Amino acid sequence: MSDHDDFGSFLTGFVIGGVTGVIVALLFAPQSGEETRAVIKEKSIELHDKASKIVEEGLSKAEQVTGEVKKRASEVAEKGQVILEESKERLGGKKPKPDST
Repeated sequence: MSDHDDFGSFLTGFVIGGVTGVIVALLFAPQSGEETRAVIKEKSIELHDKASKIVEEGLSKAEQVTGEVKKRASEVAEKGQVILEESKERLGGKKPKPDST
């Protein structure tokens, strides 16, 4: 769960940093309005592409983690079943005595 929170924080910081960088660059760049609009369009496309790549990587990692969790849960369930069967064999089908407290 912590990895998910860390990724969300990273993505938020990345987007805010990118937007801030674009704004500062536009304010200090001596360009005409048409050139500025072209730069804004170009930078927004670049930022969109980078964000999409990060999201794809995050989804891929989430799928890997989900697969690993399912695998481990299955292993634990199998081990639990083995332990249950072994316990039944050791008891020999006898019912445990009720607690007389």
